[in-house]
Amino acid sequence: MSDAAQGDTRILYSDTNVVINLTHIARLDLFGRLTGYEVVVPDHVRQELTREDQRRALDDAVARGYCRIESITNLEALQVFAELRTVIGSGEAACLVLAERTGGIVLSDEKRRFRREVERRIGLERLMGTADLFLLAIRSGLISVEEADRYKETLEQNRFRMPFASFRDLIS
Repeated sequence: MSDAAQGDTRILYSDTNVVINLTHIARLDLFGRLTGYEVVVPDHVRQELTREDQRRALDDAVARGYCRIESITNLEALQVFAELRTVIGSGEAACLVLAERTGGIVLSDEKRRFRREVERRIGLERLMGTADLFLLAIRSGLISVEEADRYKETLEQNRFRMPFASFRDLIS
């Protein structure tokens, strides 16, 4: 049994862009409030955070138990990580390697080459983005559709666009 399959908890490996998106709206707490999920942030993702306020926010989220930091220590995994680093970023590579090894889910908004690597290695059904995280939070009663739409507006002001008008359009 993989680590991700223990009990009913699924592991989400969060990439830098999702961490940054949640710091823009001051909601890293969502990582720790999603029932049935554990969020892991690879140490490579923490290293990619260039703004001190974002690093502090992540460190605070870890201290509060909302997520945890994990390093790649297995030699085979480090070799795959090194291969992936030739074509994708370090945070994305770390998330993909860890998800591949444990059966976890990658939480990232990256496109193009990264998406192709995810599809090839673990399948797109194990890829989620910021919008998917918000949908989980809405369905869990953690945020309202209106709050999610406000977060969407804030993220758009920070150059992150979602290809729909409202989360109401996605709730079925």
